[in-house]
Amino acid sequence: MEFSLRENSMAEKKKIFIAEDELNICDFVKRGLEDYGYSVTVANNGDEAWNILSEECLFDLVILDIRMPGKSGLDVCKLIRANYSYSVPVLMLTALGTTDDVVMGLHAGADDYLVKPFKFVELLARIEALLRRSSFAANNNLVQYADLKCDPSTHKASRGSLDVELSVREYRLLEYFVLHHDEVLSRSQLLRDVWDKDFDTNTNIVDVYVRYIRNKIDDPFPDKLIHTVVGMGYMMNKQ
Repeated sequence: MEFSLRENSMAEKKKIFIAEDELNICDFVKRGLEDYGYSVTVANNGDEAWNILSEECLFDLVILDIRMPGKSGLDVCKLIRANYSYSVPVLMLTALGTTDDVVMGLHAGADDYLVKPFKFVELLARIEALLRRSSFAANNNLVQYADLKCDPSTHKASRGSLDVELSVREYRLLEYFVLHHDEVLSRSQLLRDVWDKDFDTNTNIVDVYVRYIRNKIDDPFPDKLIHTVVGMGYMMNKQ
């Protein structure tokens, strides 16, 4: 891991919480983020992390290591979502890089993940991207297509009179479809823009998540919104 100093206006007054049991990583990341102007609070196990977060979550972003003594990062993330909904973005740090582990973290409510070892500049880019999204959600109203509505501030959606429960990644994928309706979206484009990374091109994670959201926003209705474009990807429109 490595970093270099530079000015970062986004860091002004932003508070970041880190829960990481590897002290060298925790200290390195803390020093690096403080050099960029962030205010950083740390914990070295899951129980300590939740003791701090359970009092009041005053942080702009939370970084959690998946495997920690006491509560795991997954446990802490679920508690954050249960108590604070999606008011704060969560980034997972993990030594586990398989698709199943990624999906497990995202289902727990994480907004993104980063596999160790990592470069500090990559961590910083992920942090800045999550803070931009959080700021966008806080300052924008509903996005809508046909009778489908997405609320960026709560990560909730509805179609007609039906409220739709979505995981973090399901919401981001659905919102992306709404914002790009009537466009053909390739799997590689969805991986890049919704997952913010390049997976192995053989992964079926896009198809899996499209099926998840189709189950929730299409299957209960006669008029389908998400359509497969054979050989190209998917498109949201009112065919």
